[in-house]
Amino acid sequence: MIVAPVPNPLDALDLATLRTRTSVKWREYPPDVLPAWVAEMDVTPPQQVIEAVTAALVAGDTGYPHGTATAEAFAGFAADRWDWSVDVPAVRPVPDVMVGATEVLRLHLRAGDTVVISPPVYPPFTAFGRAAGFLVEAAHLGPDGRLDLVALDAAFTRARSGGRRAAYLLCNPHNPTGTAPTREELAALGDLTRAHGVRIVSDEIHGPLTRPGTGYVPAVTVVPDAIALVSASKAFNLAGLKAALAVPGPDAVDDLARLPETVGDGVSHLALVAQTAALRHGGPWLDALRDGIERNKRAFAADLADRVPDARWQPTEATYFAWVDLRDAGLGDDPAHALLHRGRLAVNPGRTFDDASPTHVRINLATNRDVLREIVNRIVASRT
Repeated sequence: MIVAPVPNPLDALDLATLRTRTSVKWREYPPDVLPAWVAEMDVTPPQQVIEAVTAALVAGDTGYPHGTATAEAFAGFAADRWDWSVDVPAVRPVPDVMVGATEVLRLHLRAGDTVVISPPVYPPFTAFGRAAGFLVEAAHLGPDGRLDLVALDAAFTRARSGGRRAAYLLCNPHNPTGTAPTREELAALGDLTRAHGVRIVSDEIHGPLTRPGTGYVPAVTVVPDAIALVSASKAFNLAGLKAALAVPGPDAVDDLARLPETVGDGVSHLALVAQTAALRHGGPWLDALRDGIERNKRAFAADLADRVPDARWQPTEATYFAWVDLRDAGLGDDPAHALLHRGRLAVNPGRTFDDASPTHVRINLATNRDVLREIVNRIVASRT
């Protein structure tokens, strides 16, 4: 049987339709501002997800979650895509990745202990860590946007001083740089964390959004005492139906078993219905999306090189973000501010990911080609 190719999901919605949305991406700024910031894609979810959630609503199946259907669906998805053998009975549902990561960190740390992070990184890593009462220690990425083992060694030493316990909150693949640690990098990281007595908790929400033909490597398949947080929400645009799974490595099963049952009380049944459908049936849609993201990355890089040649960015192997250095692009010391106020383009300011990155911006490329061209038009219009 010949299976028809899935159309690129990024081509389905025009700007007028997108502007009818009421989510934060489309309502935070005035209507004349083009939003290219928060992690919402300009797509509709796979049809199977829409049908599954609709059927649950029609049936009144809107109660509390039960069972391991989502863990089973993820196990099949992970086996097919990454040859990752997931221990389904050991998996625990959590409300979302950051709540789950914080609760897993609490299994290893107490208030006053240290979480090490690698800026520039997703801002909630710092916010959630501090809100939980942890100290936050930085081990900056290298100039290539990859893990810096020398910086991590020094940070782990500082973190463990005075007898404090420490954990490393890994972002795999990394947001915002779009780099994905290799198996060799993760093995070296595991050697380092074991030497320092540091445990790895890994946010792997962007794992499915890697360039076709390149490798996302689940941390727990290399570092057996790590615990990963996974979700279908980023890959299938389900942030409004958020849920996540905590997945232990083989040496962390007993650790995760200590997670309080109350953590699971915040998990939405409808979110699990949506994510289960996405993981079971959304593979062809996801493959079409990844192809579309790669098309957009190549087009955006070419447009920047042609029209904003002083911008510094090359397409990366993961995520749908561009982490662009605009220090020499005629946008001053605060490019995000200039883009918003001169070009009416909303992006994520680099300083929110790292105080040392004020001239960077994070741009969301998960949109249609016309919007992508308009993003570049507005960057050009913002230059002095």
